[in-house]
Amino acid sequence: MKRATTLQLSLLVALLAPAIAAADAKLEAVREKVTAMFDIIEKEDINGSPVDGWYTIQKGSVVAYISDDGRYMMQGDLIDLDQNVNLSEEARTDARRDLISSVDDAQFITFSPAEPKYSVAIFTDVDCTYCRRLHQQIEDYMEQGIEVRYLLYPRNGPASRAWSTSEAVWCSTDRQAALTNAKLGQTVEATKCDASAVQAHYSLGQEVGLSGTPAIVLEDGELIGGYLPPQALRGRLDQKTTSAN
Repeated sequence: MKRATTLQLSLLVALLAPAIAAADAKLEAVREKVTAMFDIIEKEDINGSPVDGWYTIQKGSVVAYISDDGRYMMQGDLIDLDQNVNLSEEARTDARRDLISSVDDAQFITFSPAEPKYSVAIFTDVDCTYCRRLHQQIEDYMEQGIEVRYLLYPRNGPASRAWSTSEAVWCSTDRQAALTNAKLGQTVEATKCDASAVQAHYSLGQEVGLSGTPAIVLEDGELIGGYLPPQALRGRLDQKTTSAN
């Protein structure tokens, strides 16, 4: 096969330049329109997609698609049937992994076995029934080699009782004990401290795309919505490890 000459490459670039410029102009126009309509969306959140004529809008784990004329927007799963891959879920999973990994260890309330085999992040509400059920088995999770790293997510928002309790838990000198007491329905004495971590956890949960609690985020970013018993969670984690190998 003959190699292209410098002249041929130059001609190719010259021919493609108008099309590239037009595509860039379309993308910029869509970015301008969407960012003007949605305050939380920034220009860098809008990029190309696997489908011609459409762009991807992604904010955290929230994924949507918009036509390149800026008229139509849709939310849903984009699936590659040839590869049998849910491209939207892949994007969400990658985003959740990156979001959770960006949180400093000190921002979790961690229950860990001596030799953890797995680690999961769990968004929890102190008043949620299944969150309490999960925490009642915290020793069983640790016996399964699972480290549980809690993030506080009072589902009803800043004006709720659970929010005030979460702030009291965070400001406690022993957060593990305070969280356990809160989940037992006991009063946690409020002390003054910088409790902005609760707001940070809540905002993170919204970016992750939570629909309820408990919400378990695995190390690869997969989201398990709802309670999963200790042995079932260990089985799920073992299966993922086996599949990866």
